[in-house]
Amino acid sequence: HVQLVESGGGSVQAGGSLRLSCTASGVSDNKYCVAWFRQTPTGEHWPVAAGDNDGGTDYADAVKGRFAISRDQSKNTWYLKMNILKPEDTSMYYCAADLRRGCYASVRRFSPGAWGQGTQVTVS
Repeated sequence: HVQLVESGGGSVQAGGSLRLSCTASGVSDNKYCVAWFRQTPTGEHWPVAAGDNDGGTDYADAVKGRFAISRDQSKNTWYLKMNILKPEDTSMYYCAADLRRGCYASVRRFSPGAWGQGTQVTVS
């Protein structure tokens, strides 16, 4: 049973930075992908960044150049470093795992198989 636990959300002023963490457990091997989603005003989950086992990354246009997804394999933890934050980045952020064999970093083709509980990011 795969579990994902996020941390690192909070409140920050526009232009500031935050780093979110997502620690995975219950994954049988390291060959999975992770994406960070944020919740839209209509309640949908919108992927903003994705990473894969080979170090590949992909980003939504709205965050490209400002956000960076990375991974510490030794800790089974993924990170989302968010820089130059804007008020429109305010949202609940969720990490999700794509457990399919052969998954690769793609915000468009990501298929979530497990979700974290979410962490709030507020930019004022």
